[in-house]
Amino acid sequence: MSLPARRESALLLHIALPLVAAYLAEMAMFITTKMVVGKLGYHELATVGIAGNLSMEIVVILMGVLSIVGVLCAQADGGGDRGAAGVAVRQGMLISVWVGLPATWIVWNMDAVLRWTGQDPEVVALSGPYLRWLSGFVLPMLWFAVLRNFVAALARPRAVMVITVVSVAINYGLTYLLVHGVGFLPAMGLAGAGFATSIVSWLMFFALLWHIHATADLRGYGVFSSDWRVDRAVVREIFVLGVPVGGLVLLEAGMFTAASILSGMIGAETLAAYEIVLSWIGISFMVALGIAEAAMVRVAHGVGRGDAASARRAGMLAMGIGLLTVSILIMVPLGLGDRFARIFISPGDPGFDTVAGLAAGFFLIAALFQVFDGLQCIAARALRGLKDSVVPLWIAGFAYWVLGIGGGAWLAFGLGWDGTGLWWGMVLGLATAGILLAWRFHRLSRALQAAIPPGMAQSAASTAP
Repeated sequence: MSLPARRESALLLHIALPLVAAYLAEMAMFITTKMVVGKLGYHELATVGIAGNLSMEIVVILMGVLSIVGVLCAQADGGGDRGAAGVAVRQGMLISVWVGLPATWIVWNMDAVLRWTGQDPEVVALSGPYLRWLSGFVLPMLWFAVLRNFVAALARPRAVMVITVVSVAINYGLTYLLVHGVGFLPAMGLAGAGFATSIVSWLMFFALLWHIHATADLRGYGVFSSDWRVDRAVVREIFVLGVPVGGLVLLEAGMFTAASILSGMIGAETLAAYEIVLSWIGISFMVALGIAEAAMVRVAHGVGRGDAASARRAGMLAMGIGLLTVSILIMVPLGLGDRFARIFISPGDPGFDTVAGLAAGFFLIAALFQVFDGLQCIAARALRGLKDSVVPLWIAGFAYWVLGIGGGAWLAFGLGWDGTGLWWGMVLGLATAGILLAWRFHRLSRALQAAIPPGMAQSAASTAP
């Protein structure tokens, strides 16, 4: 029989809370990097913001493809097949190498993209050294993501939280030392910021790898098996399901990238204000992302054990919990534009007043923005737990780009609303995506529940993690 709503909510939060802490900590690493380099000037802040975001979004797209490893592990665990979970992890590690090496080359040469899109010449010049040293973070981040998907699928994400939280302090200290130089360490400037991110990424990967190897229960899934041959069936399933997911993430991340580029085309001050507001938006998004990942795991686990009712309940509860949580966070940024700006830019900077004023206006729109951003995030991953990835891709294409970027660009440049227009366009795109994706999960999960009678499900009490 299916789990009651209270028990399902507890399981969702058991998985979500450590992931929320871990994702917030990951974001904190990028925020602290911006804080360190922002004291050098708003051009440096804009450089790390746009170059770092573009690079991270490439990795996030690939993580979207690899997220199917978590779905396969959750379904295998729900069905009692430990060996299949281990196979999925090993194939995910191999795929990470195949896609990670080309991605490293792209990050290395990302300054060419900034030049082609007409960014401020000083931003382009500063980005080169930063990107060269940053490119080393790609491969360890992909491997870390595969292992994180594995432990989350088994409802064991606490180690991820601990590792990531500790990494925040290491990243801040290392970034400060390498950027500004201390004693025998020369000041590397933005190159030091990129180098610090790469070092910390490798430390995170090795720490989680060691944890899985040292934990007998996790090691029992066969992750460290000597059989590293390519399993074509599993690789094919990861790509068939994962490529549309990666495409959806590309469209979503691309919307923010395009908004960043368009902000830079308006001016460096608008771009700096955009990066400041995005730092807050990222906080609420990471909260929603942790809930979303838990939803994906619980939905997939329910499908794996043949319990369609629990799968549906998990997705619907996650959307409810996520909307409630993100709605509470709406009130935080209102009227805080000036205070947030002081975190990243010195009040003595010649561009401070302009940037702070723009940020204050953007924060008012961001309060509404973050609700729909959270809804679309959770709904998309709940659908991923049902292995539904193609139709969400089409929904994202229309919502993010036709309405979000297309509408935002028209408001910004056609009507002369500048950065405010870009933000209102993104609100429209995310609202449309969130509503349509949530409605699709409602329809598909109800149809699945009708197709699988309750009597066919295994006992949830005996298989729940």
